[in-house]
Amino acid sequence: MIVSMIQIIFEIPDVETIKEKRRILRSVKDKLERRFHLSAAEVDLQDSLSFAQIGGALVSNSKDFGEMVLHKALAMIEKEVPVRIQDVRIYSEGF
Repeated sequence: MIVSMIQIIFEIPDVETIKEKRRILRSVKDKLERRFHLSAAEVDLQDSLSFAQIGGALVSNSKDFGEMVLHKALAMIEKEVPVRIQDVRIYSEGF
């Protein structure tokens, strides 16, 4: 069993309230879960208004497949979500 994980830190420009930030994050997490069947959550920077950190995981039987899905998910975020990506880590572990 291979678990592929992604960790994304991004800046959300022009956000004035935590409510706006939560709406954007909920949209990102829903897209990741629906389109790519990832488990996703906000994992850090909850107190920051303009920055967020989301983690996602996917279980498969292939490191290459898992990381390919995560790269597609990252491309979707870059294309469709109004955020500036600051840092990304994609990695896999076998169990």
